[in-house]
Amino acid sequence: MKRIRLSTWILIALIAGVAVGAAVHHTTGSAELNKQIAGYLSTLTDIFLRLIKMIIAPLVFTGVVAGMSHCENPGDVGRVGIRAMLWFVAASVLSLILGLALSNHMALGVGVTPPHADSAVEVSTAAFSLKNFIAHIVPQSIFSAMAQNDVVAILVFALFFGFAVSAYGDKEPAIRRLNHSIEGAFKVMLRVTDFVMGFAPVGVFAAVASVVTVQGLGVLGTYGKFIGGVYSGMFLLCACLVAIGFLFLGKAVFLLLGIVKEPMLIAFSTSSSEATFPKMLEQLEKFGISNRITSFVLPLAYSFNADGSMMYQAFASVFLLQVYGIHMSFEQQLGMLLVMLVSSKGIAGVPRASIVVVAATLPLFGIPPDGIALLLAADTFIDMGRTVTNVVGNSIACAVIAKFEAKREAKRELRATTTQEIHDHGDPAHV
Repeated sequence: MKRIRLSTWILIALIAGVAVGAAVHHTTGSAELNKQIAGYLSTLTDIFLRLIKMIIAPLVFTGVVAGMSHCENPGDVGRVGIRAMLWFVAASVLSLILGLALSNHMALGVGVTPPHADSAVEVSTAAFSLKNFIAHIVPQSIFSAMAQNDVVAILVFALFFGFAVSAYGDKEPAIRRLNHSIEGAFKVMLRVTDFVMGFAPVGVFAAVASVVTVQGLGVLGTYGKFIGGVYSGMFLLCACLVAIGFLFLGKAVFLLLGIVKEPMLIAFSTSSSEATFPKMLEQLEKFGISNRITSFVLPLAYSFNADGSMMYQAFASVFLLQVYGIHMSFEQQLGMLLVMLVSSKGIAGVPRASIVVVAATLPLFGIPPDGIALLLAADTFIDMGRTVTNVVGNSIACAVIAKFEAKREAKRELRATTTQEIHDHGDPAHV
């Protein structure tokens, strides 16, 4: 693993998974046997994802508290949070408008035969509620939040804990020891992350192989038009995000994309944002972003900055409108998607969250829920792309916010230096 970069191993595993899955799918001749083989393969993926979930809670908690221990002003946290949320909202609206424009222009649903009522697929929308939205933000128990990997809930508790610790400063010896212990625990968790990520190629291989074993490569042709349209939209969205990042970061934005290629490969092959979280923390720190920023902004981005998911929801909604011949103006479509934008913030961590949001919103606007059957067939492959898009958006958001903070810190240090010089030598204008 050390002689060959992890990203290379992951890419090899991705290609091998496609090849092995296709070979098994075409040689067994039995759909039932293919499902059994895929079940065995997916066990390896489950192990990898469980390992990832195992380290998320301690990573978020220790990272946020360790970062806040170096905050001289608690207001810094609020400022970073406001900037992050403004960025997330702007990126989500951009994703929705771009997705609406492209999906209406491409008309991917025109001519597609609607499924019959008996082919409807049940999608649970139980997580789609204001109550669960609040539950994901305000933890009833920190231990329950950690057990369920509710990242935002863990973040809220970590902020309270961090504020309490920083209120003592370095005056109390016990608090100093606690700070050192938490910082040490965070470093240990980063090392544990390295160990876990060593298993990533195995998890990637199994994830891809199991999907292709069951569905084969033919599904790409059957739903190729819709999948291609969504991917072209997400590619254009990524290009827009990179262009915006270039305005703030300059050529460094391309260096950033190179550094986060490993999380992008993991995102594409596992379709899991959770799987990318630990590696994102590590890679963004290599880019030079302070742990104080990444440990706070990334958990927020995990729940509030799903650019790829917003793009997909636009395509999926317009696709079904066209399938059923339902006419809605652009303004009405935008209103429908804004409802999805707000509601989707309450189901972070729900598998196939975008499908859940679409399924829960469709009846509100007179769209038959049977259409979900059309989306599910291609969702596995689309989920890979939208997770990668989320990674690109989150990494650029962290980098831009970090640059704003770096400029503010530089100005603060300059003022402090000037004040000290005036104190030591008098007003420079009179020297």
